Formats: sequence, C-alpha cells, structure tokens
Amino acid sequence: MSAQELPKGSPDPEIERQMEALRRGTVEIIREEDLRQKLVRSRETKTPLRIKLGCDPTAPDLHLGHTLVLRKLKHFQELGHTVIFLIGDFTSLIGDPSGRTVTRPPLAPEQIAANAETYKSQVFKLLDPEKTRVQFNSTWLSRLSSEEMIRLCSRYTVARILERDDFEGRYKKGVPIFMHELLYPLMQGYDSVALKADVEVGGTDQKFNLLVGRDLQREYGQPSQAVITVPILEGTDGVQKMSKSLGNAIGLTEPPGEMFGKVMSISDELMYRYFELLTDLSIPEISELRQKVASGAVHPMATKMDLARRIITEFHGAQQARQAEEEFSRVFRQREQPAEIETRSLSADRVLAKRNAQPGKAGEERPIKLDRLLAGVGLASSNAEAARKLKQGAVSINGRRCREPLFHLDTSRTNELLVQVGRRHLKVVLEPPQR
Repeated sequence: MSAQELPKGSPDPEIERQMEALRRGTVEIIREEDLRQKLVRSRETKTPLRIKLGCDPTAPDLHLGHTLVLRKLKHFQELGHTVIFLIGDFTSLIGDPSGRTVTRPPLAPEQIAANAETYKSQVFKLLDPEKTRVQFNSTWLSRLSSEEMIRLCSRYTVARILERDDFEGRYKKGVPIFMHELLYPLMQGYDSVALKADVEVGGTDQKFNLLVGRDLQREYGQPSQAVITVPILEGTDGVQKMSKSLGNAIGLTEPPGEMFGKVMSISDELMYRYFELLTDLSIPEISELRQKVASGAVHPMATKMDLARRIITEFHGAQQARQAEEEFSRVFRQREQPAEIETRSLSADRVLAKRNAQPGKAGEERPIKLDRLLAGVGLASSNAEAARKLKQGAVSINGRRCREPLFHLDTSRTNELLVQVGRRHLKVVLEPPQR
C-alpha cells in the first residue's frame, strides 16, 4: 500500500522507519511531530530538508565527542537530505557562553581562520561532500547594520536570555555577564533564519541556543526548525565530558595506533556506550554483545578490540585499523614496547620538586612529581586523577612500576623518561626551566 493509499490518520511505515533511525543516539527531538511533518513534506515535494550544524572553530582539532552530531548529520544524508555545516567564524569572536562560569576569551581572527580550515577537512571523514554545504556565518552576521541589529534584539527579551542556567548561575553569584555574551544566542538563532534551516542538531549543552533559533524563525515569519539534541560523550576517564583540555579526548587526527590504545583504555562498561554512540551497530546487536561478555562466551578485551577496530576503520581505513590492532597485540599481549613511541616535551620547572633544580647538573638525582608529569603530558586529566593512577599501580617509568608520588631521575645522564600509563606509552623530554 502506497503512502497515498493509507487510511487517513494511519502512521506512514516509511516515515516511521526514518523517525526510528533518526531517534538513534539522541536525547530529545523538539518536536517529534514537527520533524515527522517535515519528512512527509520533503517526500511529497521531492525537496531535501536543510539540516544545520553550527560549530565555532575554537580549537584546531575535532575529537570523537564531536562526531555524535556528525553521525546524526550522516543519518540525514543517508535519507537524501542536505547538510549545512556552518562554521561560526563570526560567533567565535563573541565566544559561546554555554556551560561557562566565566567569560570566554575571544579568539584572534587568524586563529579562527586556521582552525576553520582544519574543520573542513575533518568533517568529511564522516560526511558526504556531495551532500554537504560548508558556510561561514560572517557572510550575513558581519553585514547586519546597526538598525538590523537593534531590530533583531527587539525580538527577544532579557528575561528569556537570563533563563539559561549558566547566565542565571553567574548572575546569582555576582559573576560579571557582559553584553556581547547576551548577543550570542541571538546570533546563533539568526543563523537559522539566514539559512532557513528545517532541522538543527547540537549537543544537550546547546539546547537553549537551538530553541532561540526556533523562536526567531517564527518572529521572522518562517516555519520553526525541529531541534535534535545528542548526548555529551564521556572521555576515556568515563567521568568527565570528552575534552582536549582535560586530557581524556580521542582526536580524529591522532595516529591510528594512539587512537586504538586510547579506546582500549576505557572501562568495560563505557565500551557499550561507545558502541551505541560511535558505531552503526543496532541496539539489539549491542545487547547481544553485552550478554556474551557477561556469560563468559566472549572476552571483554576481544569485544573492545572490535570497537577500536570499527572506530579506526571509519577515520583511517581498514588497513590502518588492522595495523593498529596488530601493534596493540604485539605490545600488550607480548609485553613489548611499541615500534614507534610519541614524544612530548615538558618544562622541567613544572615537575621538579625543587624549582631551582636544573636538568644536567652533575652527580645529583632530582625528584620529579609524577602527578604533575602525567597531567602535564595528557596521560591524566588532573593531578588528582594522576595520583589515583599511581595508587592503582597503573604507571610505569622507564619500565619500573611506580606507586610513590616522586621519581628520582639522574639528570646528569638523561632528561628523557619512558612513561607508560595503562596501555599508553609516551617518551617525555624535560626541557630546562625558563629563566
């Protein structure tokens, strides 16, 4: 029976199938009925929906946490719709206040431009370039006249803006809120007006901004966009959200071997959440995996290696994934060191217990604070987490397991350390303190 032959009021099986696919990995769809009607209209008019994702280029690299929204865009592309990847080069000058307890420092235009270039190359690891439009919101926001800006501001109240949790919290605590920060939700919302977006996708932390877009579209006489929010992905520590600054992120541009090792470092419980949010396995398939591990039919390490292989394949290809898996097996099953070890530098004055101690001074061992060392090179998200890893016996220095907070290094012989935390290896070079 075709869609035209369905009894009036009956659900359309094809549209419901699409809705089910689009619900996967989401927290909320506002409103589901709006999205359903847009899908029906799109099919009837043979006009693809315009799916918007805005991303401010505040850092040069994307990580797996960013791919939750990209995967949702990919699902829309597979259904034949057009994705608009909007780079917020103008809104980056303001700085998104979402989730911030203090004012975000603005970025220099040169840094924004450089970061935007890396974003364009990274998103096509998941998205189809033929079904993606890349746009910059400076195209219209930088051209708003003073009169147009005043008219835009007249369409939203201060009371509504102050309803958002981060502004409300800062206001109650007496933390300054600057006028340009109040403009950010309006700028992001106006992007939806300029693009005539049908759907906007974002993380749960963006919900307020996404809803402003719905409101402003109505104010400008447009149909309101449907809003889809996706979860915030936990980092490798399984506690805090994935973030490069917290040292718990898996970057899309990282070497395959490093990505593989980081995936293998997550907990067994977090593994199933990564399967759900970062792969195309169905929920029943993931439930079956969980049951097999629980019954002992499959070892959790084998399941986690399957997860790592799937993730690396998506971003680096099947051959690189196989090589990363072989390297992991060689190193951690046969207890060998990896063939290639990443090197990172760290200023000695950040980790030496005696701040006047300099690497290279003859005949004297220097105590190194290992919590600062691990946090400083990204092997722990904080000094406190590093201390926990030491107590757990997860840290080895130069092949020797360490549980104590200090490691004594003869700096007259070397300024290098081979550091292992769990399944990750790094060579750390201590640079002389700055004078």
